[in-house]
Amino acid sequence: MQTLFVGDVQGCAEELAELLARARKRFGRDFELWMVGDLVNRGPDNLSVLRQVREIEAHRPDRVHVVLGNHEISLLRCWLGLREPSEYDSFQDVLDAPDVDDWMTWLRSRLISRSGQLGKQSFAMVHAAVHPDWSIDDLEREARRVEKKLRGPLDALQRYLGAAPASRDDVLGRLTRCRSVDRADGWSSEEPDGGRSAWHTAWAKRKHDYGVVYGHWSLQGLHVAPGLRGLDTGCVHHGRGRDGFLTAWLPDPKAKRPFDLPDDRFWQIPARRAYYAHRDARS
Repeated sequence: MQTLFVGDVQGCAEELAELLARARKRFGRDFELWMVGDLVNRGPDNLSVLRQVREIEAHRPDRVHVVLGNHEISLLRCWLGLREPSEYDSFQDVLDAPDVDDWMTWLRSRLISRSGQLGKQSFAMVHAAVHPDWSIDDLEREARRVEKKLRGPLDALQRYLGAAPASRDDVLGRLTRCRSVDRADGWSSEEPDGGRSAWHTAWAKRKHDYGVVYGHWSLQGLHVAPGLRGLDTGCVHHGRGRDGFLTAWLPDPKAKRPFDLPDDRFWQIPARRAYYAHRDARS
């Protein structure tokens, strides 16, 4: 069984269709799909992306694993009336769908962290980051607490996602938005600077015994390091001074330690065209 970890799609439905067609041609039905979140937003066809993933899940529910990203959280907040879509949002196609409530129920049932085993290595898949100190058990415990809130009654969910930024859940923010941490491991969505380092630099210093697959950081690009696979290669940002790709990682099913280096087991689907015109907006 081949595992495919797929980076941020962000509404790039044609590229996802090409990737899935390639997987079917190569592996038939013998592959598992693991997606790092941000299936939607900024790109042109968010509803098609969701449908492609859910169609596979309908036939093989045990072989599709999706974690929520910051753009799914933004979509949920718009659906709940907590904010209006901004000029940078492109998921109005989902909000206007006659079955939007069903889609939001489906999204609310996704995890924000998913763990598994590759060879002899445990791993976790998240959208953005994990706390540098967390074991995989710590991560799973914190994620399950947040997921319970996301699946709760709508009035409770509105209060949860409608809280002021300063009082919103730290774990939800860290797992879906973090890029850097300060010396006390407090997280930020900003790029590293003189006072902050990349979250995975701090994580690697703890010498954890598990791997992490993540997305979210298109400016960083493909990140291949011991124990780490960062898969956001900015498919939707093609044309912003660089080429964009939809990237998948296909770890060797026979490898005992697939997170070790060297590793060149990646597929990259070139972006069809420039999608996202707002060059000064954050991903």
